[in-house]
Order: sequence, then C-alpha cells, then structure tokens
Amino acid sequence: MKSPICEMLGIAFPLLAFSHCRDVVAAVSRAGGFGVLGATAHSPETLEQELKWIDDHVDGKPYGIDVLIPENISTSGEKDVTWKSLERRITPEHRAFTKSLLKKYGVDLRITEVSADQPQPFDGETALRLLANALGVPPKAMIEMGKAHGVPVAALVGAKEHAIRQVAAGVDILVAQGTEAGGHCGEVSTMVLVPEVIKAVKPMREVPVLAAGGIMTGRQMAGCMAMGAAGVWTGSVWLATTESETSEIFREKMIAASSRDAIRSRGRTGKPARQLRSVWTDAWDRGEDSPGALPMPLQSLISRDAFASIDRSAAAGNAQARDLVSYFVGQGVGLIDSVKSAGAVVQEFKEDFAEAAEHLTMLVSE
Repeated sequence: MKSPICEMLGIAFPLLAFSHCRDVVAAVSRAGGFGVLGATAHSPETLEQELKWIDDHVDGKPYGIDVLIPENISTSGEKDVTWKSLERRITPEHRAFTKSLLKKYGVDLRITEVSADQPQPFDGETALRLLANALGVPPKAMIEMGKAHGVPVAALVGAKEHAIRQVAAGVDILVAQGTEAGGHCGEVSTMVLVPEVIKAVKPMREVPVLAAGGIMTGRQMAGCMAMGAAGVWTGSVWLATTESETSEIFREKMIAASSRDAIRSRGRTGKPARQLRSVWTDAWDRGEDSPGALPMPLQSLISRDAFASIDRSAAAGNAQARDLVSYFVGQGVGLIDSVKSAGAVVQEFKEDFAEAAEHLTMLVSE
C-alpha cells in the first residue's frame, strides 16, 4: 500500500497491533502488519529478554515498543519514588475494602513482595531507558533519542488540543484514539476525533495520523482511511487470539459480552480506563461502601495483586471469582465471536479491507 505509514515503518499493510504478548507482536509483523509490544510492566532487564525473543521470531520484520508516561500523575515532580514508599500511602480503608470484596467471592488476596528499590508503576525515569510510543507529550529526551537512532516516536491523543501539542513537541506519528478504545481513553468518539485531529495538524506539518478506538475489522480500517487516516492502531482485537496473554475465562467473557459491557472505570488504575464490566468495577464505581479509587499510580498497587488473586482463583475452579474477572478492552468487544490466531486476524483485516475498497470503487463508478 502507498500509505505514508508503510513507508515510514517499512511495512506492507498499515495495521498496527498493540499487545502485551510478544507472540502476538511477532505474528502480526510476520504477517505484514506492525506489532507493538506494551512494555510498561517490564524492567529494562525483562524487556531486553522480550525484545531478543521477538528479534529471533519476527523474521527480520520491524516492530515497536509502547510505554506509558502519564503527564498527570499524583507523584509528578517527586524524586526516588519506589513501590514500597507508595504502599505506605494506601489507606487502611482502601485495603480493607479490597480484601472484603475479594473475600465475598471466595478469593484469597495474596500480596506479592517487591524489592525495596522497585520503581513506582508508570515511572518516567525508567521509561526513558526505552524508546517507545508514549501517553501524554513524550519527554524531550525520548523524542531526541528517537531522532538520533532514526526511530519514529508516536504519541497517543484523545483530543484536538493534545494533537497540536504533540506536533509542536516534535512527534513523528499521531495515534488519534477515540473513547471506544480499551484502556485509558478520552470522551470523543473515533469517528469525530480522527478527522478533527487531521484537520488541526495539517497546517503545522505533515504528520501521519493513525485511527484507534473500537477498530476490529478491515472494513472499519477502510472507513478510517477514507477519512484521511494513514492506517490504524488496534488493541482489543488481539486479546481474543490464541497467542494472547489473556486467560481462557476472560476470552469466554469477551465472546459473551456486548459493546455496552466495556465501561470506563477508575477502579483499576485511578484514571478512567475502559475495561470489561465486572463485580470489581461495579463495587468501586457504585458501591455504597466504596472509598473511591485512589489517584494513579496508587490504585494500581491495589489492583495488581487483587487481579492476580482473582485470576488464580477463577482458574482453580472458583465459579464466584469469574464474576470478578476483567481486563482492559474496548467497545469493539461486541464484535468478537471466536478465538483465532493473530496471523488469521491480520489476513481477515486484509480481505475485509479489500472488499470495502472494492465496494467504494463500485459506488463511485456507478
């Protein structure tokens, strides 16, 4: 294809696939798309291991890395913040609420011990050792690092104003993510956001814009590119693949879910993040005795061990724990009807895209 993103990234098909699973990343890149590894949960050491594995299994094809560097976080400006120091800020009320909720569903909360010097979640200083796509305006050092190594730096935006700031900061690619998307997202729909962002940044300079949010098929991809997008950034569709990091129980819940079951909640990270509705989200968002979610990154310290315990209990056969099982997923979950390989999903995108393009051509010719 002649999309500028294909030329910039050296790929055949402008389908970018975000995943925390290295197998998905490698499979998508081998199939002609562009896999992007979510690296937020990794240390520099474990990330190096993951990247070596991908290098060995991607057949020389390109791929990317994504990190989360929030501009607005409760620990902004603080130095030497560790996981341990943050744990002391969690109130007894929040701990008791979490333990009580899990106990009600027969889940034993296990606390994972961390080293005294483990950085806080979403630590910007750690992320700067990586080169990746960023949430919020990337630090100047990240953009300079990218230019020095000839690696494009992309940034996620959820509003026109964010896009203008990113282009002014020097990013190479914009990902215009609508509210339909899984994980952290804004309130503007993809259909509105994509053309709005393209129009806003065009007078500044030529920057490829990728559409994101609820995109699960090649027909949707064709629609976004008809609006002017250079390609698409996808995430939720890969959760229902055989290579994905998600559990079998969560995959079953995705297939059974409708688009309305993907709700925005602060109960997992402290910031609005779209995820599959569960007893957990209901309790934190609407429970009469809920203490309310803590600000990012404190809520993540609570939810990490809680969800590890939930998944463990559900996998062991606790039927009640299934009601608590959840994960980040977008409204496109309503389009998931089966589990397939990542390579098969790429192929379906290509076929659907071609059919949609042919359909548009027929409409014009008539």
